[in-house]
Amino acid sequence: MRAAFDLASGEKGRAPVIRLSSGYDMPVLGLGTYSLRGKTCVNSVRAALELGYRMIDTATYYGNECEVGRAVRESGLPREEIFVTTKLYPSEFGRAERALDEALSRLDIGYADLVLLHHPGPGEAEAYAAIERAIAAGRVRSVGVSCYYVREIDAFLPSAKTPPALVQNELHPYYQDCGPTAHIQSLGIPVQAWYPLGGRGWAHKLLADGVLADIAAAHGKSAAQVVLRWELQRGVLTMPGPSNPAYMAENLAVFDFELSGKEMARIAALDRGEKHDWY
Repeated sequence: MRAAFDLASGEKGRAPVIRLSSGYDMPVLGLGTYSLRGKTCVNSVRAALELGYRMIDTATYYGNECEVGRAVRESGLPREEIFVTTKLYPSEFGRAERALDEALSRLDIGYADLVLLHHPGPGEAEAYAAIERAIAAGRVRSVGVSCYYVREIDAFLPSAKTPPALVQNELHPYYQDCGPTAHIQSLGIPVQAWYPLGGRGWAHKLLADGVLADIAAAHGKSAAQVVLRWELQRGVLTMPGPSNPAYMAENLAVFDFELSGKEMARIAALDRGEKHDWY
């Protein structure tokens, strides 16, 4: 599988972008903030932006929208240069308009570039419609979903006036989810990986895999860089979530090498169907 975007098109020190169906550009690699809290979150997001990251992912469930928004405001960068994603959790679907107001207030950055439904759940169609209304009002730019696979996306699409601009799912070498990913991509919807390096508590084991180490040595890269490059070459956007600026810089330096077809196949053979989170 080849990437659906040009991995050589980014500015130096920046990730290339993909044009979403909403008409807005989104970097193909960004920073996930799932485990970042308080001052650590503010400092991590600020460091990422200084290093050249332009896509930041948060969620109501993460409890750090205020910190992400603060870092964006204090970055000194024009707001339109930074792509910020947040999510509504299923427990918020029944009061989606209010929940969206609260999320935007916590972020305090004018608008959200992308709002996702965090998981499928009762009231998802109504919550999605609330986000669509926020787009019409200029408070949100794009809408999408997370943790939707073949059955979920096929059941959901007929209820959506606006097709999802993005689907965000768990993806890494031990859980490649090839069938659902190909299905979603065939619908013209980009897929973005969460837990791209295996997830907290799992990354060490994944990145110690001998196949990844062998490929990394051949390119003078780290195993993490090989995994991120593999995801991008298979057409999947990605968002690792380190708090260490050194790892952030390493993760962004994946646009100056290319994996061969044989190397891509070796990584594909690592698939265990080993999901590291509940959904």
